Amino acid sequence: MSGTAAKELSFSCDCGALSGHITERGVKSGTHVVCFCHDCRAAQLYFKQPDPAPGPVEIFQMSPEEIEINRGAEHLAVMQLSPKGMLRWYAKCCNAPLATTPLTPKFPFAGVIVKRIPDSNNLGPVTTRGFVPGPDGKQSHEKIRYAAIGLLKRVLKSRLSGSWKKTPFFDSETGTPVAPPTILTKEERAAFYD
Repeated sequence: MSGTAAKELSFSCDCGALSGHITERGVKSGTHVVCFCHDCRAAQLYFKQPDPAPGPVEIFQMSPEEIEINRGAEHLAVMQLSPKGMLRWYAKCCNAPLATTPLTPKFPFAGVIVKRIPDSNNLGPVTTRGFVPGPDGKQSHEKIRYAAIGLLKRVLKSRLSGSWKKTPFFDSETGTPVAPPTILTKEERAAFYD
């Protein structure tokens, strides 16, 4: 956070049926990134969002325990682009993508879709650009150290304190997702890549 004091930030789906907030601590410790990867784009297309290409998807990387859903948790749903793919959480009431997490709460990471946060100026500047396409067709990362260091600090803190168990995305007792994932078939997935 540069120049602005961190404060709690609200988020919601497009129709407003699901809403919540990111804690002040989450805003302060998160990392503002953009991602050009094919999977992030494919997920946006799956959710019938505007195609971000050739631009990136804007993401706020943070600890899941700093995300609180205040209303509409029953609308939380999850999709995977492939059987081993990341969990891509969305609001099934209006198909609005919310966040991406790993398959297990034991790796405490959430990438919140910045579009969901009306007051996103308070997230600070973008520090990392991932999977940036080059003229040769290869992809590279810019200033990846900011995202990597932030991730390591947050994961260590969550794991050492035990706070990783407090997440809106997984059952704290079983570690299973709070909603059954919809896993795309190879054929379904192919429609979102070109």
